[in-house]
Amino acid sequence: MVGLAAPNAPTGTQGVRPEESAERDDDGPRGGLGGRIGSVEVLAALLVLLIIFREPLAGLLSSPRLQTWTTVFVSVMVQAVPFLVFGVLLSAVIAVFVPRSFWARALPRHPALAVPVASAAGVVLPGCECGSVPIAGSLIRRGVTPAAALAFLLAAPAINPIVLAATAVAFPNNPEMVVGRAVASLIVAMIMGWLWLRLGRADWIRLPRRPELDGGPRGLAFWAAVRHDVTHAGGFLVVGAMAAATINVLVPERWLQTLADNPVLSVLALAVLAVLLSICSEADAFVAASLSQFSLTSRLVFLVVGPMVDLKLISMQTGVFGRRFASRFAPTTFVVAVLVAVGVGAVLL
Repeated sequence: MVGLAAPNAPTGTQGVRPEESAERDDDGPRGGLGGRIGSVEVLAALLVLLIIFREPLAGLLSSPRLQTWTTVFVSVMVQAVPFLVFGVLLSAVIAVFVPRSFWARALPRHPALAVPVASAAGVVLPGCECGSVPIAGSLIRRGVTPAAALAFLLAAPAINPIVLAATAVAFPNNPEMVVGRAVASLIVAMIMGWLWLRLGRADWIRLPRRPELDGGPRGLAFWAAVRHDVTHAGGFLVVGAMAAATINVLVPERWLQTLADNPVLSVLALAVLAVLLSICSEADAFVAASLSQFSLTSRLVFLVVGPMVDLKLISMQTGVFGRRFASRFAPTTFVVAVLVAVGVGAVLL
């Protein structure tokens, strides 16, 4: 986002380019040894391998390191999954059954005033960032100023009641983490909204259609939204929990302690880790709580950066808004989120 004046032209839209179908040999056999390998064949092969290598696997599973890995992984999943499921369901209800035109009527007409209102409105979206990206795109399509929609996109995954409740459960002895996360996330969302209002360009945003949400029976749209969010958020939650467990087992304690002892390195390390892990905002507090070697300020940076900038979000933003948007918006958000989180942590923690 460089110093360019924002034009008054309306945001453009662009349809989704149909994916090219993979060529298939219709004359070839569908089953048997010469056919396509399916899930049944894969499962059978895995069972055979388990039987063949049962003795080495039994020894591996009894190792202390793997037991520690399993304990950390299961604890993160057990604590996070209820919040993830509840958040995905409520997010789908709001995305499908609440008219999107409501937001255009509810926000102030002046864009500068609409930004803080839209940021605060994120508290009513009890879902993760996977749901906020398509909803923000829908808001822009329905006439909401992009600055307000983007502020809503950043604030909703971090200040909604499900995420704040999960943060309180993950940090029972540090209630100031809940306040710090809400305040820092709200400030970042408003700053980014005002920056877009000042420096953003309408032609940076290219919006594809979401036919499963924009039309058709509401029941089908609801389950389509649920399947979409569960597939994305649930999959990345598993990956994040596995990564957190792996870090706790494989990374030497002295390495983590070296980073944790350096205030600057600890902040940068957890900020980058939040981008790489791509954990759902309803579950990242439990991962942050497990990184007990680091200071509360460093973990606050992790909680503020994660719901706003991570690998899955950059990918989703590229798909929903376009590559030109994501290449400017994500790096700027990362820098603003780190600086604001450090400032809030210095005051509250």
